[in-house]
Amino acid sequence: MKRRGRIVAFLLLLVIFAATIGTTTNPILKNVNLGLDLQGGFEVLYEVQPLKDGQKITEAVVKDTQKALRNRIDVLGVSEPNIQIESNNRIRVQLAGVKDQQSARELLATQANLTFRDADDNLLLDGNDLKAGKAKANFDENGQPVVTLEMKDPNKFGEVTTTILQKKPENVMVIWLDFVEGEDSFKAEMAKPDPKFVSAPYVSQPIHSSDVQISGSFTAEETNNLAGILNAGALPVHLEEVYSTSVGAQFGEQALDKTIIAGIVGVALIFVFMLVYYRLPGFVAVVTLSVYIFLILLVFTLINGVLTLPGIAALMLGVGMAVDANILTYERIREELRVGKSVKTSFLAGAKSSFTAILDANITTLLAAVVLFIFGTSSVKGFATMLIISIMVSFLTAVWGSRLLLGLLVNSGALDGKTGLFGIAKNKVHPVEDNVEPLDLTTKFDRFDFVGTRKRFYVISTILLVTGVIMLGVFKLNLGIDFSSGTRVEVLANQSVTKDEITKFLDEVGHPSDDVVISGDTKNIAVIRYKQEEFQQEELNKFKANIATEYGSEPNVSAVSDTVGKELAQNALQALLYAALGIVIYVAFRFEWRMGVASIIGLLHDAFFMVALFSILRLEVDITFIAAVLTIVGYSINDTIVTFDRIRENISYRKQITTEKELADIVNGSLRQTLSRSVNTVLTVIFVVAALMLLGAESIRTFSIALLIGLLAGTYSSIFISAQIWFDLKKRELKDKGPIKADEKKKWGSDEPVV
Repeated sequence: MKRRGRIVAFLLLLVIFAATIGTTTNPILKNVNLGLDLQGGFEVLYEVQPLKDGQKITEAVVKDTQKALRNRIDVLGVSEPNIQIESNNRIRVQLAGVKDQQSARELLATQANLTFRDADDNLLLDGNDLKAGKAKANFDENGQPVVTLEMKDPNKFGEVTTTILQKKPENVMVIWLDFVEGEDSFKAEMAKPDPKFVSAPYVSQPIHSSDVQISGSFTAEETNNLAGILNAGALPVHLEEVYSTSVGAQFGEQALDKTIIAGIVGVALIFVFMLVYYRLPGFVAVVTLSVYIFLILLVFTLINGVLTLPGIAALMLGVGMAVDANILTYERIREELRVGKSVKTSFLAGAKSSFTAILDANITTLLAAVVLFIFGTSSVKGFATMLIISIMVSFLTAVWGSRLLLGLLVNSGALDGKTGLFGIAKNKVHPVEDNVEPLDLTTKFDRFDFVGTRKRFYVISTILLVTGVIMLGVFKLNLGIDFSSGTRVEVLANQSVTKDEITKFLDEVGHPSDDVVISGDTKNIAVIRYKQEEFQQEELNKFKANIATEYGSEPNVSAVSDTVGKELAQNALQALLYAALGIVIYVAFRFEWRMGVASIIGLLHDAFFMVALFSILRLEVDITFIAAVLTIVGYSINDTIVTFDRIRENISYRKQITTEKELADIVNGSLRQTLSRSVNTVLTVIFVVAALMLLGAESIRTFSIALLIGLLAGTYSSIFISAQIWFDLKKRELKDKGPIKADEKKKWGSDEPVV
């Protein structure tokens, strides 16, 4: 009866999971806030500067500016705007889904200092003469859109209009927004087809009224915006753009579609692999991974997170992290089954022994993710947020959830003696009377002598790194504008294009560039970089309009000032330094200082290898590259910690080590025992990364390449570098201090499941 009850409970949980996910996924997906790289929009980082000489930029002034910007955005009707104060004098504005980016940018940047002047640019009235909040969008007697205002003192307006009337034939009242003394001129603007002033009506008679009407060649939407900006009030400061990026709606839509397809393919490959290799536990993993993805999206919507392209990548990489926890547990269970223990005993022992490695590996990856969140900007911060949530949720599903579900089946007794359901053939199981211990089992990697050949791999790595240094010195890094400053324009053409065609077009529109790269599956994407040229807003708007007319869609444009470029580079180096420092301290605390040193050398090896290879391949290094490096730092240390955890366990099993040969046997044995797990984990993550690289959006392709290179380098370094350096350091200790004894102090408690 008890057996049947547990099986029914298992099936009932499956039904509950399926019903919950099936009925609530669509509503949750509809509530996910998409970043501007997935639906179009723009992001601007403003530096708050004094409007007048002697003005101090205080915290209160910056907050007032933030409020004024929010009031202006409300005029646009943008949903979920993101306006954040960064440091003491910067404000970051992110507006996703804005259809008319040009108007929105102008609305934000407009100072909104309204002035009334004569034809000689003499100041007659300003915004202080108007009643606050009384600007309205309206229509005149001819049905033309106008903006109506109310004056505080109608007599003053009468005096001003009388003065203007005496200036015939130049009896015009020129209405300006943000007139710049010494630069702007009514007479100069009159000669232009699109003058800067708002309107210049003729005054035919004195006007003694509090009502003022601003007319011009306005659309109804423009009058609404003008009225809104006047009611919001003038900005108390000058805003200088130091960083900006805009994404065309078509780019965003295509990126979302491609990346979702890549994600589905990558996750499906992981599911198939788990089912084929681990059989019944693999099925449990598929169930919990499905719940994991559902919970990630649910938590992300509850915290009102913004999903970006790197965020989707982090979600899929999180699947790899969750799979790793399952693989660690299942490999341990399989070891216990192979020595002849019962299914129930094997399950309990495997769950208990794998917990330490899972916890240590996840904490170190969490350290890297937190550093990314602190030092990252924009989409990188979104990536870090998703990665942090992924690590937390994977503990709930992959550690507790998988063990709960598998425990129900194991404790029902239905799996007794059926090792085939765990992927273990009968002829691989030792009789229990042989008294074979899991740490004594043979592996398919026993012919490999990792320690004996370590010097060969030291030489190989040294040659690669020295070559990398030389190549790096010759070629330098192909720095993106995030670090080198400048403007990057990404064109999405409606057909294949060539470099010569783009170059000719750029010459014709007056923005030539010698840095043009053609990419995309059908060679329909052109990336143009301007390292020195700084575009004025009007100039950039015209350039974007020319591109949209010629190639069928609005381009992506990113601009980074020299100051911000240097800051991003500095933050990136600090992020890497703090992540490495945090990890080495943790590893030294949890294990020993030699393992900490060995781990950090392996991490530096991986990071530099990625940098050198990017230099040789001439791949662009941008802020997402740093995210990839830090992610690989997490994965690499994950792999290294699993190995060190097994080394510590083997030392405890042997009680003490007295000779160099025994030490070498410990390292070789630990690497052989964990190699299946390492290969399987990396393989599942590679499924995702390869799918992202081959099928995902063009904008994260470089990011995906960095992850792939890093994954391979990380696996290599944990086996052939970190573990071997620890051996050499420990060998010296053995020589200087005598026998090495097991350290029983530094162990976490277990989470042995009770089902």
